[in-house]
Amino acid sequence: MSSGTENAKQKFMGGVEKTRAAVDDASKKNSLNSQPTSGGDNPKAGGSSFRSIAKGDTVSSNYDPSKEDTVPCHAPQRPSEHMVERKVASTKMQLTNLVLLAAAGIAPSVNAAATLRFSCSQLVVERLDPLVNPGENPSPHLHQVVGGNAFNVSMDPNVHDLPSTATCTSCTPVEDFSNYWTAVLFFKARNGTLHRVNTFGNELGFTGAKGGQTVYYLSSGKVTAFKPGFRMTVGDPTIRTAEELNRRYKYMDFTCLASPMTRGGQTTYFPKQPCAAGIMVSIRFPTCWDGKNLDSPDHQSHVAYPNGNACPSTHPVAIPQVFYETYWDTRPFNNKAEWPADGSQPFVWSFGDKTGYGIHGDYVFGWKGDALQRAMDANCNSDLFANRINCPTLKTQSLDEANKCTKPRTVTENLDGWLQELPGGMPIN
Repeated sequence: MSSGTENAKQKFMGGVEKTRAAVDDASKKNSLNSQPTSGGDNPKAGGSSFRSIAKGDTVSSNYDPSKEDTVPCHAPQRPSEHMVERKVASTKMQLTNLVLLAAAGIAPSVNAAATLRFSCSQLVVERLDPLVNPGENPSPHLHQVVGGNAFNVSMDPNVHDLPSTATCTSCTPVEDFSNYWTAVLFFKARNGTLHRVNTFGNELGFTGAKGGQTVYYLSSGKVTAFKPGFRMTVGDPTIRTAEELNRRYKYMDFTCLASPMTRGGQTTYFPKQPCAAGIMVSIRFPTCWDGKNLDSPDHQSHVAYPNGNACPSTHPVAIPQVFYETYWDTRPFNNKAEWPADGSQPFVWSFGDKTGYGIHGDYVFGWKGDALQRAMDANCNSDLFANRINCPTLKTQSLDEANKCTKPRTVTENLDGWLQELPGGMPIN
């Protein structure tokens, strides 16, 4: 990791050292006095440190919350010591989860019970969309796809059982054969030609990934995992205004990265200036389900956003929040001399959107058995600066193994180099 990235990491992780000190202080005092102390037990003390995560204080880059010791056990512990140990362990879990939430650009006030976070390397880039355009080969616009290699032109849940059909997954949890896909970003040069923008591995732990995206499953309490055959989309490629996007959808945005650690300044439109470390695109799906339908005609009506902290009566079942982070490597295109002469931003989605408001994502569930439910029930979390899921109930593979899972393109067309038009001839508007 470069020195610039290391410095940015230390700046981003500000406040964590204060919380660790409070936790350690509680452990030490209680190992000597066998009495609870305010440092580890007072939620206000922890909360103050948690809120400082985003403020930029310095912390050792080697800190790993999962490696902290619990209360020493030099002598038989009295009940009060057991209570302190449980509370200290709980505080450490909260610390890990809240650091992850801050990294994901999620408000630290969110009470996340599970923050399952992992890398999915690039599986394939091609014009197929088995959810919106099943059976169409090719589909109208280009997608970048990650997950299990059972991805195909048609994925009828009555015929295609992803866990039994796939032979590998580009995600690090080996029991996750789901497919996650989004549109592809293109750069439009001043002369009108277009070049595909590549993705790169998230520098918060996944630098070894070959493109793809970071996937999160988040919960703030008890949730019901998706059922076999479940699928959904979020966003609408036809949207071209902020008003319509904000009226219909929540929590989809762009971050112009000054460094890999940049969090803040999100927009719902393409950044209007060069971004030194690329562009991060965040797509968050609704978290409430009607409890009946695995899909709907528009692939969205069977899910809904909560009303405050509660699911609406029409969609009463709380489900994990699926959340994509995709890092687009726009750095090769930062020369403004190659940008449009009128000074406008040069990026366009593969479906022809030059505003960014048409941002959308597709999801087809494919976890094996009850693996996802186990992970959610266990409140699993992930280490921020290491490719490791803290979840004994899940089997994982290395990034190197995940990188090996790819799928040959079924659509023969040129996607590389400078192109005269978007794949499929999609008009730009």
